[in-house]
Amino acid sequence: MDDLASRVRRLEDRADISEVVIRYCLTVDRKDWTAFGQCFTDRVLTGYQGGKPTGSTSRAELVDVIAEALDGFDLTQHLSTNHVITFDADEPDRAVCTSAMYAQHQLVGSPNGEDYLLRAIYTNHLRRTDRGWRIEGIWTERRWEDGNLTAVQEAIQRTRSQRAAS
Repeated sequence: MDDLASRVRRLEDRADISEVVIRYCLTVDRKDWTAFGQCFTDRVLTGYQGGKPTGSTSRAELVDVIAEALDGFDLTQHLSTNHVITFDADEPDRAVCTSAMYAQHQLVGSPNGEDYLLRAIYTNHLRRTDRGWRIEGIWTERRWEDGNLTAVQEAIQRTRSQRAAS
């Protein structure tokens, strides 16, 4: 990694990886589920234990699960900061981006409180594809929560009720 071209490519990779993680946040807040899905590979590894994935889901299933939860909120804001990117020494087309997540959710009219705040550490496993870097695995380490701790379940119920009514 001593030559200039390799170092520039690594810097470009870092920028591209960070952008995918940030795009994840912006697309969920905009509820742009098509663009959100484009952040991921076709299969997404989930549920990590001891650094190894314990399950997987299709991209479409992941989008459906996230959309069902977040469509019920009136507003959300996900902030992804402190990106630390490491590249796999054996596979240069794989990397891990660890970041801090501050997620705010508003559920207007909830009797349990209108605001729910989540702070977490996200570990995103990424792979370079022919469409650029994509998240192929995601693990969320919840750090702490404030406000309406039933908000996600309430938002899912709202989404299901809205879908059933239409």
